[in-house]
Amino acid sequence: MSKTYAPRLKGQYLKDIVPTLKKQFGYSSPMQVPSIKKICINQGLGIAISDRKLVETAVNEMTAITGQKAVTAKSKKDIANFKLRKGVAVGVRVTLRGNNMYEFLDRLISAALPRIRDFRGISATGFDGSGNYTLGITEQIIFPEINMDKVTKIMGMDITFVTSAGTDEEAKALLEAFGMPFKKDNAENIN
Repeated sequence: MSKTYAPRLKGQYLKDIVPTLKKQFGYSSPMQVPSIKKICINQGLGIAISDRKLVETAVNEMTAITGQKAVTAKSKKDIANFKLRKGVAVGVRVTLRGNNMYEFLDRLISAALPRIRDFRGISATGFDGSGNYTLGITEQIIFPEINMDKVTKIMGMDITFVTSAGTDEEAKALLEAFGMPFKKDNAENIN
């Protein structure tokens, strides 16, 4: 009757990106071509120590942005200088895999990043040497899922793309093939 749903970027990966990267890097098998394993999104809420409602708001916003229930990250020990107690929520996080991951990546590239003020591309210096890339977002309001009228505090987030690539060069080629808009002037700044 109806076909099973497959995200647009997942089909693009299998149809276009795998053959392109296989040719570009000289892989002997399509299984050697790097892929995105997961996308981890986290938001630090140090200010939430004094305002507990911020944690609930952040969980709701992160759930709306990712389409998957966000969980709180709790402190592991007491730190008197920061007025922090063990077990207090200090962040929100989500790990996306499978179809949810591809859907989020599609919305990030096509809708959210272009909404950043004076956007000229993302930095190519966020690679960790093992083929993973971390992108810092300063405002959660760039996502269309966020209602601007209900935002009480502007908060940023870190988005980490965990790939199966062995080198940063392969990971950058993979993310560029998906459509990540890297700045052109930072192309030679990979570790």
